[in-house]
Amino acid sequence: MQTKTAKNSLRCAIISIAAAVICTIGASAQNTMIREHHSARKLVTNSILNERIEHLCDSLCEGRGSGQRGGGLAAIWLQREFERIGLMKMSGGYAHAVPLNNGKYGRNIIGMLPGSKATTRDRYVIVGAHYDHLGTLDGKMYPGADANASGTAALLSLAEMLSEYRNEGNTHDYNVIFVAFDAKEYDMAGSKALWKMIENGQLGDPQSGKTITKDKIALMVNIDQIGCTISPLASGRKDYIIMLGNESLKPSRRDLLRTCNRMFAIDLEIDLTYYGSKNFTRMFYRLSDQRIFIDNGIPAVFFTSGITMNTNKTRDNAKTIDTEILRKRIFLMYHWIEKMLRY
Repeated sequence: MQTKTAKNSLRCAIISIAAAVICTIGASAQNTMIREHHSARKLVTNSILNERIEHLCDSLCEGRGSGQRGGGLAAIWLQREFERIGLMKMSGGYAHAVPLNNGKYGRNIIGMLPGSKATTRDRYVIVGAHYDHLGTLDGKMYPGADANASGTAALLSLAEMLSEYRNEGNTHDYNVIFVAFDAKEYDMAGSKALWKMIENGQLGDPQSGKTITKDKIALMVNIDQIGCTISPLASGRKDYIIMLGNESLKPSRRDLLRTCNRMFAIDLEIDLTYYGSKNFTRMFYRLSDQRIFIDNGIPAVFFTSGITMNTNKTRDNAKTIDTEILRKRIFLMYHWIEKMLRY
């Protein structure tokens, strides 16, 4: 009992010392940390984010309806982006069929960024965002800029940044599986299809050839509606971000988002609830593609900027996106994920 008490006391002392160091860290050390990620961060610009969102919202993609021509063209574009970034194909390719309840098929786009061969040991983190939207209904196209071209643009940026960081010689303790989900608007058929692949042993590691089983998945990160500033938190600040599911993480990781926000001088306002409501937090935590992972016991977090008056309206277009704030949100998600990959 005394030994256990002594160990707990030592652990608390170490945590206290670490907290003190973090609180007193100087601007010089902070700048050093930011410089370490300069090459990755410079890949994310307002113009690039605008270009990606405008492409997905263009009439060519016809609102990105699942099983429709426009959704298929968006899927082809995403495959090219995954290949350009250098993500590895999984189970024979990037595109994987998603059965829809209307007899048609959508496509999940899946690629992997490998971690360190020395430490990964078949451990995986999944980062996803759905790219589909409502398509064209009654002759009207629903662009879906915030829902969820914004999340898709963020997904590509995160893949690009982590790939660049790896190319500079940095390694991580987990493999990262990036998924552009189709058919979120069809009762999350895309994320359900991915989970079925995992359950059926159909998702394989492109490096080792081994089957990726659910016990090897450490975390799922989902991004949905991350580009607007028109539904601010109570303070009224537009530079904010919402992350739900923080309680699913180990206690030692639950303050990591705020630490990254401070250490990398991003300074977003953070809410770990859905606008302070316990009931809405529980409800919205299950309203996107992380739900199938939650239901199967996988720790999962959900990044969003909230539902707005434009959600599922034809006016949800690229002009409503605040790319400067979106860029800051991407930086925070990047640093948080990068640190999560080191635990």
